[in-house]
Amino acid sequence: MSSNPNSESITQTLYPGISPAAAADIAELKTRIKGFQTGTEDEERFKHYRLTRGVYGQRQFGVHMFRTKIPYGKLTADQLIRLADTSEKYTPGNLHITTRQNIQFHYVKLTDSPKVWEALADAGVTAREACGNTVRNITASATAGIDPAEPFDVSPYVQAMFEYFLRNPICQEMGRKIKIAFSSSEDDSAFTYFHDFGFIPRLKIENGETLRGFKLVIAGGLGAVGQVAQTVSEFIPEEEIIPFTEAAIRVFDRYGEREKRMKARMKFLLKKLGKEEFLRLVAAERKAVRQQTVWVKHADFTQPRPAEYKFAPANTPVDAAAYVLWRSTNVFEQKQENWFAVNVLIPLGDIDADRARRLAALVKEYAADDIRLTIGQGLVLKFIREEHLPHIFNELTALGFALPGANSTADITSCPGTDTCALGVTNSTGLATKLSEVVRDEYPALVGDTGIKIKISGCMNGCGQHTAANIGFHGSSIKKGALVLPAMQVVLGGGVDTDGQGFIAEKVIKLPTKRIPAALRLLLDDYAANAEENEYFNAFYYRLGKRYFYDLLKPLADTDTLTDLFDWGQDAAYRREIGVGECAGVSLDIIGTILNDAKEKLQLADEALAHSAWSDGIYHAYAAYVIGAKALLLAADVRCNSQVKMLADFQTNYIDAGEFAFAGDFKTAVLQINKHEPTEDFAKEYINKSKEFFGKVIEKREKQLHLAGQDKEVVSQYYNA
Repeated sequence: MSSNPNSESITQTLYPGISPAAAADIAELKTRIKGFQTGTEDEERFKHYRLTRGVYGQRQFGVHMFRTKIPYGKLTADQLIRLADTSEKYTPGNLHITTRQNIQFHYVKLTDSPKVWEALADAGVTAREACGNTVRNITASATAGIDPAEPFDVSPYVQAMFEYFLRNPICQEMGRKIKIAFSSSEDDSAFTYFHDFGFIPRLKIENGETLRGFKLVIAGGLGAVGQVAQTVSEFIPEEEIIPFTEAAIRVFDRYGEREKRMKARMKFLLKKLGKEEFLRLVAAERKAVRQQTVWVKHADFTQPRPAEYKFAPANTPVDAAAYVLWRSTNVFEQKQENWFAVNVLIPLGDIDADRARRLAALVKEYAADDIRLTIGQGLVLKFIREEHLPHIFNELTALGFALPGANSTADITSCPGTDTCALGVTNSTGLATKLSEVVRDEYPALVGDTGIKIKISGCMNGCGQHTAANIGFHGSSIKKGALVLPAMQVVLGGGVDTDGQGFIAEKVIKLPTKRIPAALRLLLDDYAANAEENEYFNAFYYRLGKRYFYDLLKPLADTDTLTDLFDWGQDAAYRREIGVGECAGVSLDIIGTILNDAKEKLQLADEALAHSAWSDGIYHAYAAYVIGAKALLLAADVRCNSQVKMLADFQTNYIDAGEFAFAGDFKTAVLQINKHEPTEDFAKEYINKSKEFFGKVIEKREKQLHLAGQDKEVVSQYYNA
């Protein structure tokens, strides 16, 4: 951890709006970049670090993707302007909206990343824990606060949870990421069903009092092995959602898989332990959390004031017919009487800097200063007067953002694919553009239909959330003789039905990517011809079955008659180039460096004590215990696939073997962390014992080095534990 006072003071002088915590983050990033560039820090270790600071490797050599962390997608107009200005200064000038309600920049130079962070932090936007094995951006329904169907606004709860886990020591170096979502109503428009933690607001009458709470679901996921989240509680009181989540993340951190990364998500841990045992461990962990109850001051969280009234320059739409369609598909009345919200469809989620600034100016004039990014890569503008809607339409038309059909079949979600992502197999953006044209030109009735959603990912990892689509596609490849051709895996039957029930799409067939428009036509035509009256697409799919649709699409899989071998948006022969995902990279490290990590954790524990942060100090000391034990286990070639197993293995391989002196059972001693409330006395005692253990670890390692004559390298998949 960097403590460079000069870097921090310079940052705060240039940008007075930066908080001390953000200034320290930026100063540390500068120091670590310098260490990497001068060769004092290993490349792979630096990679693991920078990911948690939002800096992600890109397909193109020498540049990076910079990801922000914007809880529930809430931006002010000034923040959007700052994002636009920053993108123009340090990138080609494009803002990309993701399915996680973030903004991403592409083509950022590594040395410019601290400058990007400084500019954004000054406007209240962070990149901390935007990537890496952390609690990622917490998403929510973009209509939260104005949804006519919501029992209450979930926004303050999302904000409180975001603040609680930001920089929280329990979620900085987990085995994998954690994703959390809040829906505004039972419609589950935030797709809680495929998240590690999902919350749906509910009200309960008890003794004549109306209580707030949430339906809680856990351990959902997409990716190669999708899983619908399991219900933990039909009603968990509002004050318990943060303590429960902290306790559950502690269990995930301790028991979760770390060696086999494809098995390291929450969904696999729940399957391994079973829900009953998992919840027992969570209950046992509750004693150790920071606070037993966390009350969110939702009464202090008020809706933003609408813009001051002014006459619009024009009240006649530039295209009367287009306006009627746009209003019917993109505008809805809020729960606040006589106020309207506008869904802005952003093709591919891309906004250039100039249009972003012009959009921000429009918001300042005619909407509330509360822009919401959507999981469908669009925007929601709120608190608009009905008489101003024609002017809003005219301005959006001038910007190229007045396309009708937001959240409809024509509004296709797509990750960047091979445009920038190293993991991309095929060009998802080019295909998304083509499919949108097919829907708009050939199936105009579907422009207002929200019952069929199309989503595309450039690989199987699911950034485009393809398995949460009624009709989804993910990048792949097929053979035509000696040639490798771009292809898409077709998946059907995902998404949320009209009752709020979530589905994970099923793989049906792999087709050449240039045949996908024909496949979409077949699917839509067959649905129109054979669906029962008012039958939802997923009900239609599951009624007829996977084999039916395989047979329907099978003729398109024939490559003998395929003449167009290029990928969408490409003018050269297809080359299957798949990079290594940064979260799954393998690195080399040395035991001595790992021990330095333990030393750093103890320093952080002392800092936490100095600030009376007892729970944080205890967790840092726990991490020092684990890292110290891990270092010696790796020195003895013992695999380290979970923290709890490591504690037992250290007892077996060192203490029981007479190689290390320790009074009592090591695992029991370390896990005192969840047997006590985080008081000052226990924090001091636990930290001191961790320091004593670490001192003995250093002594043992020095003896090992004396015998070996040199330090030892280990692969990072073991080190991750």
